[in-house]
Amino acid sequence: MTPQKNTFNGILNVYKEQGYTSHDVVAKLRGILKQKKIGHTGTLDPAAEGVLPVCLGKATKVCELLTDKDKTYQAVLHLGVVTDTQDMTGEILEQKDAAVSETEVREAILGFVGEYAQVPPMYSALKVNGKKLCDLAREGKTVERKARKIKILKITIDQIALPFVTMTVTCSKGTYIRTLCHDIGEKLGCGGCMESLLRTRVSSFTLKDSLKLPEIEKLQESGKIKQILMPVDAVFMQYPCVSILEEQEKILRNGNPFRVREIQNLLPEGQNVGELEKDRIRVYDTAGQFCAIYEYREEKGMFFPVKMFL
Repeated sequence: MTPQKNTFNGILNVYKEQGYTSHDVVAKLRGILKQKKIGHTGTLDPAAEGVLPVCLGKATKVCELLTDKDKTYQAVLHLGVVTDTQDMTGEILEQKDAAVSETEVREAILGFVGEYAQVPPMYSALKVNGKKLCDLAREGKTVERKARKIKILKITIDQIALPFVTMTVTCSKGTYIRTLCHDIGEKLGCGGCMESLLRTRVSSFTLKDSLKLPEIEKLQESGKIKQILMPVDAVFMQYPCVSILEEQEKILRNGNPFRVREIQNLLPEGQNVGELEKDRIRVYDTAGQFCAIYEYREEKGMFFPVKMFL
């Protein structure tokens, strides 16, 4: 009998370096770990660097849930330059002096905090009629894109050394920092694009804990990869924990819903199920293994599975 290959299940906090696509990182990790089931949690442009959580094995089911999380970036805005890609990798379309004051810059930037309708850039992986916008852009085509509501949760202006502005941005999913830089430049009337981008946080994954591919490879060679592998449930610690009883195992294994009273019986003394009804819960089996995320549906009065990890 052929021995079964070791399969890793968990999340790696990878520091994506410049020049790599997110797909490149996944491909290299497949080679390092000798494992096919690997997925990333949201594209970073090749010129950008920073935090890229990568999911292995069963944790690949987390990918789409992590993509929805808020993210934090440190970006350098270059005022007075407009490019076709909205960053410095593209062709310069317009260049002028950034004849603006620091006060005007601060007011313009902070004016973007909150919700705003952002038009996705042509150089992006979004699809229109089945074709990626970036592929159409490379063919010299421009198509109409619908503005999407995104949310800028916070902007801190770290440094102004005109024409450069360094800022830290925390934003919702779907936000293009390149486009934010372009829009700020447009608002100021001098144009602008993104000089550089560093992603410093995705949910609970931070820059200080991220590792570059060569570091991960060394840990794999020394048999220490599991020391840096975060368990699947690590990204759901904000949700209350429920451990089921033995007689409920079948319900869980089949992905069936739980009645409210069944959950109430499993809660620590003093905690009421009403506290959970606005939230999701982490569900564990009798062996303490993380099995699923469940969500309360008021119209049914029951908890239904959102994602199973069996």
